[in-house]
Amino acid sequence: MGGADKGFVSWRGEPLVEQVLRALRPQVAQVAISANRNLARYAELGVPVWADEAPFEGPLAGLHAGLRQLADGLDWLWLVPVDSPELPPNLGAALMQQVGEAPAVLPRTPDGQLHPTHALVHRRLKPALASLLAEPGERGAARWLLGQGATAFDWPQDLPGFNQPADLAR
Repeated sequence: MGGADKGFVSWRGEPLVEQVLRALRPQVAQVAISANRNLARYAELGVPVWADEAPFEGPLAGLHAGLRQLADGLDWLWLVPVDSPELPPNLGAALMQQVGEAPAVLPRTPDGQLHPTHALVHRRLKPALASLLAEPGERGAARWLLGQGATAFDWPQDLPGFNQPADLAR
């Protein structure tokens, strides 16, 4: 997005972050934002804001921030990228239905693409993730989650995101 903070990029007259929050709130008990910048601006949205310990290390750093801050009594953290305002209203429930013994669940869309930034992750992965982030190397979220025993399940529709300005023309 040309260096812009995706959360505050406007689509259909409203920042992406506000659209994602609106789609997410009916599906979860609590909402928080993991961010690397504009923390005060995100806090104005009225939800907790968690900074990454390792800024700009990708989705796994955001996941680690979430697992570090996960409230007592909650065992699962659902990741939702700020660039996905068209979040399906039943995705959270579908992820929970797939929970078994696996420490994480992630959707696979009809094109075969895995979506680790929409994963549901158990708090027991926190130590392994902290170890990974403490060392230099690969930060592929899907690869790491699958290596930890995550389950991928078939999700029947695309999970589009906004990765470049041209995507905002939808």
